[in-house]
Amino acid sequence: VQLQASGGGLVQAGGSLRLSCTASGSTFSDYAMGWYRQAPGKQRELVAAISISEITNYAGSVKGRFTISRDNDKNTVYLQMNSLKPEDTAVYYCHAVVTSTGKDYLGQGTLVTVSS
Repeated sequence: VQLQASGGGLVQAGGSLRLSCTASGSTFSDYAMGWYRQAPGKQRELVAAISISEITNYAGSVKGRFTISRDNDKNTVYLQMNSLKPEDTAVYYCHAVVTSTGKDYLGQGTLVTVSS
């Protein structure tokens, strides 16, 4: 499974960005998807996840500001990020777990920079 993320960039505090991640393969509906992020000097953390039945969960720090969604017809998962804060600055990574095999995959990151 290959994951291609896009949508990062520079935004002012309070602004919005939408990240997209497109996955290869013909069984995207079998992938549980998520977004991780890693800020400089910090460990990678789970930001949001969406199951194959579209159950979502979020890190406490982004709950109410970020929304994860998926479009199985487009093999794509999205992360809508609103009310961005400087502490949201990080490299964001797309993650997939193929539920039928348990294998997981991490895509290349996309940089999000929030200026104050």
